[in-house]
Amino acid sequence: MKVLVTGAGGQLGHDVVKELAGRGIEAVGTDSRRLDITDRGLVDRIMEEEHPDAVIHCAAYTAVDAAEDNEELCRQVNVEGTRSLAMACRRLDCKMIYISTDYVFDGAGERPWEPEDACHPISVYGRSKYEGELAVQEILEKYFIVRVTWTFGINGKNFVKTMLRLARDHDTLKVVDDQFGSPTYTADLAVLLADMVGTDRYGIYHAASEGVCSWYEFACTIFRMAALPVKVLPVTTAQYGARAARPANSRMSKEKLTARGFQKLPHWQDALGRYLDALGQEID
Repeated sequence: MKVLVTGAGGQLGHDVVKELAGRGIEAVGTDSRRLDITDRGLVDRIMEEEHPDAVIHCAAYTAVDAAEDNEELCRQVNVEGTRSLAMACRRLDCKMIYISTDYVFDGAGERPWEPEDACHPISVYGRSKYEGELAVQEILEKYFIVRVTWTFGINGKNFVKTMLRLARDHDTLKVVDDQFGSPTYTADLAVLLADMVGTDRYGIYHAASEGVCSWYEFACTIFRMAALPVKVLPVTTAQYGARAARPANSRMSKEKLTARGFQKLPHWQDALGRYLDALGQEID
């Protein structure tokens, strides 16, 4: 089997390529330097050259706040780029895994979101990812849409690395305490995606670690596990004042995974511990 992975320079794409290669699966990792997904002609050429059996589409415009002022660029990447890849997949009759996000929901209530729940995104980024989902469903039959949330990995930037960096110069930090979700290690996600890509159990899935916390609780746990003496003060989303709206409730139901024969991901605290160990010297 041959799998083309977009966004291989990012957190998830990096781990997906590594996981596939570790299983003896031919993985072709591409990043924006080789494959600008906004260039439809280039997408067609690379796909024809590589002729993969599947595409795991991790590439995305993910600057949530910047997207509010750069909507056209965000849509070019997340909607039109996804559409171009999906059309190429249809021509070559290959399956596609599209990585989406909890931001497709408005975050209302406290009930975990089910994969089939109606989507009402409240940010430019969220709308672009939802439109990407719609494009995949319109064009393809052999697709997986996998919504992920609060990801952290060895490659690239993330909340954990930000907290560890800020801890070098601050003994007190303010962190939002009214948004809830499941911090998710991209190495764990990569295992699930590698399992999925070898099947035909198509559909929409939610993939996130077990357990739920707020960003404040997440930060407190990071500093406790890393043995860093940082005081964390809880603040509201309104007090924090981010440019783009965020869903307050990013709880995701993962029951469909087990119902379709896939393994759920480990608990987020277990994942965080393994991640901090993997970071090694980067903590210092």
